[in-house]
Amino acid sequence: MRLQGLLSFPLTPFTSDDKVDLAVFAEHVERQIAAAPSALFVACGTGEFTALSADEYRDVVATAVRVSDGRLPIFAGCGGGPQQAREFAQIAAECGANGLLLLPPYLVSSTPAGLVEHVRYVAAASPLPITVYQRANAVLDPAAAVALLDIPAVVGIKDGRGDVDGMLRLVTAVRQSGHPRAAEFGFLNGLPTAELSVQAYEAIGVDSYSSAVLCFAPDIATTFYKAVRTGQKDVVARLLSEFYLPLVALRDRVPGYAVALVKAGARLDGLEVGHVRPPLVDVSPEHLAELKAIIARGRAALAEVTR
Repeated sequence: MRLQGLLSFPLTPFTSDDKVDLAVFAEHVERQIAAAPSALFVACGTGEFTALSADEYRDVVATAVRVSDGRLPIFAGCGGGPQQAREFAQIAAECGANGLLLLPPYLVSSTPAGLVEHVRYVAAASPLPITVYQRANAVLDPAAAVALLDIPAVVGIKDGRGDVDGMLRLVTAVRQSGHPRAAEFGFLNGLPTAELSVQAYEAIGVDSYSSAVLCFAPDIATTFYKAVRTGQKDVVARLLSEFYLPLVALRDRVPGYAVALVKAGARLDGLEVGHVRPPLVDVSPEHLAELKAIIARGRAALAEVTR
């Protein structure tokens, strides 16, 4: 299952009394499917996996599977310690998910070879295909990336580090390994606001990326994606300067805004996704006003480039 194209990472909505709002989540999933991504990754980073109980996780994954009804693949996040990751991987399989995104192990740091064994340990507990998320304390080297090919369940690597040189080494090692699964193995650009790095990653053979913007401004996200794929450099440059670069500048002002800003944007787009759970903090009123202005600028630029 090699994923290519634009990938959606839906939010997990919460009610005012801090329950998962499955009705809003179902609407959110429908809106994401309408934007035509290649796959949905639910209960992952943007979906606040670490803030969910096992029961909440089960409800979120099952709802996504039900709403999608086979229209596109559903990947579910899993992670934490090895046994917790196994538990959530099993739940995802029971709910009918099509695959897993394995998040970094909780707290513990190790070697690249140790990370491979962690992946192998989780894979042994679930029949689902696994994409390994490289970021934070989960860092692969070329030898470890090639070793993942010997774990049949592992279908790809998602990069959240932003080390293009390092990622090039992983891609090259896998593609030139001679392993029978090398050609089908997938590489995903999973950086926050991946649109800023998509062109650099495309150049090294990473042909899919996650878009948080798809959650609140799918018109901008899909137009940008099509412009990148068709080589419309003027459209790409305009949307970068008028929307993506200002958005990233705002995002970088507060830790955790990579999630909180997306939720705020979804609320501005008319979807009552509610608050973020701690330790994340919600967007301040002044930053919300800035976000609203950035979205307006982005849509104004979008109107001009699509005339």
